[in-house]
Amino acid sequence: MNLLLKTNPNSHQSEVSITGSKSETNRLLLLQALYPNISLENISNSDDSEVMIKAIKDAQQPSSDCQVIDIHHAGTAMRFLTAYFAVQEGKEVVLTGSSRMKERPIEILVDALRQLGAQITYTEHDGYPPIKIVGKKLTQNKVTLSADVSSQFISALLLIAPKLENGLHLTLEGFITSVPYIKMTLEILNSIGIQTSFENNVITVSPQSSIKNSNFIIESDWSSASYYYSIVALSPLNTEITLSNYKENSMQGDAVLKEIYENFGVETTHRASGIRIKKIKYTVQSLRLDLNSTPDIAQTLVVTCFALGVACYLSGLHTLKIKETDRLEALKTELTRLGALVITSDSTIKLGASTRIHANKKIKTYQDHRMAMAFAPLALKTQIEIQNAEVVSKSYPSFWNDLKNIGFQISEQKTL
Repeated sequence: MNLLLKTNPNSHQSEVSITGSKSETNRLLLLQALYPNISLENISNSDDSEVMIKAIKDAQQPSSDCQVIDIHHAGTAMRFLTAYFAVQEGKEVVLTGSSRMKERPIEILVDALRQLGAQITYTEHDGYPPIKIVGKKLTQNKVTLSADVSSQFISALLLIAPKLENGLHLTLEGFITSVPYIKMTLEILNSIGIQTSFENNVITVSPQSSIKNSNFIIESDWSSASYYYSIVALSPLNTEITLSNYKENSMQGDAVLKEIYENFGVETTHRASGIRIKKIKYTVQSLRLDLNSTPDIAQTLVVTCFALGVACYLSGLHTLKIKETDRLEALKTELTRLGALVITSDSTIKLGASTRIHANKKIKTYQDHRMAMAFAPLALKTQIEIQNAEVVSKSYPSFWNDLKNIGFQISEQKTL
């Protein structure tokens, strides 16, 4: 499905309701599978969360055979479920996914679980899915791994840690990537009564066989909010959008959007039911940021800078090369076609200040939901076509409808 986007929102004031954070939801879904007396509200309606729900439900059905669990494009589900199935005693599964998922390395997590005694083998290519997991009781509790790996590998280990007989003693070597996501996992564990510590580069989680009844109202997704920050930044002065169910003291690292987008004249005001973001005057001409802790907002930021003619240099982006696509190369390709001057390395992107945007361009999304949504705000500056626009369902299925509701004109284009 290709979508043509044009014009700007027809209202200076609008409201959007976004479902729960995918990151929080998927952590809590795994914990709910381990501790069934956890109840959840405002669950993410993303494909990734739906895949997690289905995979856990299917695996809980009685079966004497080895089950095949297909998580499609859901990277979070692949990492979290690898750890989950490793501790399901007597359960045998093959965890597989899309062709792109089979290209995304999982060796670091598998090796860490093997250090704990897990029984996991590769069924096609060493280091990559599909993997066969035979669940068993894990008695080892010490693991060491490089600190600059995807935080999802680390969180996967932390989430199963309280169900390990002796808990977990995790040593991270080197500079830690995406610390906010690790802290989110630990805060969620603490909130259900599990003791943890994070000192220097050592994380410990105490064992706990059961917990008290717990109910969670999941905060809305800050990564999804980033696209509205971009829209407001590209809109006329005094444009306002209200977003529901956001907390002033958020566990989500991407809440740093509030501070970053002040550079583009976007003011955030917290209200009882969420936030109001409003366009005010700005003077920034260039931006330099380290996004090591929040790489998921990099695409949105680069497109915002390009649309406003602001030069930027973003670092700390090494994990973007192993996402749904190589996001750095995808950004470079699409922005160059739009007239930008872009230079990338393995962990950085440098954007020159643009004076014009090439009109009526088709944006390739590379099976990446964030490519589609990050480029959508450009419709405020020029008519664009988003190819394979349905990819947004991975994290934000209602995105295009929500844009229509705030005034975007969106029409489906025929494809040959």
